[in-house]
Amino acid sequence: MPVEHDEDHFEGRLSHALHDTGDRFDADRTALVAAGLARGRRLRLRRRATVVGGAAGIALVGVGGALLVPWGGTPAPRPSSSNVAEQPSGTPSAPPVTARQLIETLEGLLPEGKVSERDAKGATNSLMPPYVHLVHDDGKGPGAITVGLDRIEPGGEQARQMTKCPDKTVTPHDRCVSTLLPDGSLLKLFQGYEYPDRRVDTKMWTADLVTPAGQHVSVSEWNAAAEKGAPVSRSEPPLSTAQLKELAMAKVWRGYVDSIPGNGGGTGGSGEPTGTDQQGPTQEPSFTEILDTLVPLLPKGAKVADRGTDYSYLVVDDGKGRSLVEIDVQHGMGDVADELFGDDAETLPDGTLVTDRQDAGDKGVAGCVRRTVDTLRTDGFRVAVSAYNADGPHASPSRAKPALTVKQLREIALSPEWDRFR
Repeated sequence: MPVEHDEDHFEGRLSHALHDTGDRFDADRTALVAAGLARGRRLRLRRRATVVGGAAGIALVGVGGALLVPWGGTPAPRPSSSNVAEQPSGTPSAPPVTARQLIETLEGLLPEGKVSERDAKGATNSLMPPYVHLVHDDGKGPGAITVGLDRIEPGGEQARQMTKCPDKTVTPHDRCVSTLLPDGSLLKLFQGYEYPDRRVDTKMWTADLVTPAGQHVSVSEWNAAAEKGAPVSRSEPPLSTAQLKELAMAKVWRGYVDSIPGNGGGTGGSGEPTGTDQQGPTQEPSFTEILDTLVPLLPKGAKVADRGTDYSYLVVDDGKGRSLVEIDVQHGMGDVADELFGDDAETLPDGTLVTDRQDAGDKGVAGCVRRTVDTLRTDGFRVAVSAYNADGPHASPSRAKPALTVKQLREIALSPEWDRFR
């Protein structure tokens, strides 16, 4: 399953504002404690430094994006000189935006109210893109607001995931709309929760704008004074969706993106290639191809009740309740074999490594049972399959045990049908 909006969400949101640094931090941190699919997925993200779509943007590992963007992979020209009066110069010689400018700009774009807890980082280097954070109170209670800025590859996987609405099975939310704007930009407006399992009622609303030039503006807001650890202070975040959209689309942010040192087209804030350029020579199969291969391998009597639109999963029902089945199909995982497979892993005659485990999942849902079979061929090709006793990673158990046994998961993971993707 993908890296998700979860209890570490603020770090996830900063992967929008600080996508390169944020992505690597998230992957390195969680890889030490995650198990099964999540562990391998994040190790792969760390190694390849691919994007985490954050927080309403979902990272797909071993799957393909379904959202088609209207531009190609070549960056469009920078904004025309007619916009210079509204934004800093987009030329490489423009002074990098400072933290003070970011704070003053955000305050000037917000409705009337009291502002506190200001924090920002200017475009002082190419490793950490700029962001600004503050708490705004319009008289109805304080709410945290964060704006992150960066440049990403237009038309790449990162741009697609930034602007694609997440699957509700993975990231429960109230509403999400992704819109193609007249200028060719894509805008995603997301209304969800800091904790998808709703353990607390902290709401999180976000806006992600990606322009044809690759300028990325990410805005997040909460109905509390902090993204987590603070009590809910108002019924909804301080900005309406219309105001959130207006804030994200303010042209001044695009000029600030262009002032980031070393921020040429087709690169992220680190100056390194982003998106599909880092995927390696082997193309991963799309999630549609994976699921079309998985369905015939299901045991008799397991009917498909739902299938993923954002990553490779099925919800199956054998008459005893709905059960989530996840699958990762990945290339180039041989370099993390020692981390994925312990000393007790089985080695088949052809050299394939196999291990199985049972745990409570990685969401902390009471009563959750997850069974996983993980396999690694000698060429680094990995197939890992998990089944839950619930119909979603955040859902309460719908049955006592997962619909698939360890034996059935093993048969699926070791099926020669996956060889077509090697």
